[in-house]
Amino acid sequence: MSEETPAPDEASRPGETPAPDATPPRRPRRQRGAAESLGQVVLGAEALIMFLAGLVIYGLKALPFGIAPWWGIVVGIVLAVLMLVASGLTRHRWGIVVGWALQVLVALCAFLVPAMLIVALIFGGMYGYATIKGASLDRRNARIMRESANGD
Repeated sequence: MSEETPAPDEASRPGETPAPDATPPRRPRRQRGAAESLGQVVLGAEALIMFLAGLVIYGLKALPFGIAPWWGIVVGIVLAVLMLVASGLTRHRWGIVVGWALQVLVALCAFLVPAMLIVALIFGGMYGYATIKGASLDRRNARIMRESANGD
C-alpha cells in the first residue's frame, strides 16, 4: 500500500539538465603583510579595552573635579571607534602612523586619569612590536620571494 517515491532531484528528471553553478568565481584575496595583520589585532583589542575603560572611568567617577563623569563614556567610545577605523587603515603606511597617533592620544589621557598610563604602556608596546617586527617580517618575506623568483 505504501509506495516510496524517490525524492525529486536533477538525476531523476528525464530531459532536464542540471542548473549551472550560479556563484561567480571568487577573486583571490589580497595578500596582507605581517605589520598590517598584527597592527589590526592590537588596535582591535585596544578598541575593546578603550570602550571598557570609558565605562570604568564613568563608574568610578575618576575624572578630575569639574569634568562630568559621562565624558568618560564619550571618550571611551570615540577612542574605540577611532581605533577600529585605524585598524582598517593599516594597509597603508599612513594608517600605521594614525595608529601611532592614537597610542599617543591614549598616553595623553593619563594626565586626566593616571591609570590610563598602564594601558598606554602595554598597548603602545604591543603596537610598537607589532608594527616594527611585522615590517621586518614583511621585508624578509619580500626578499625571499624576490630570490625565489630570480632563482627559477
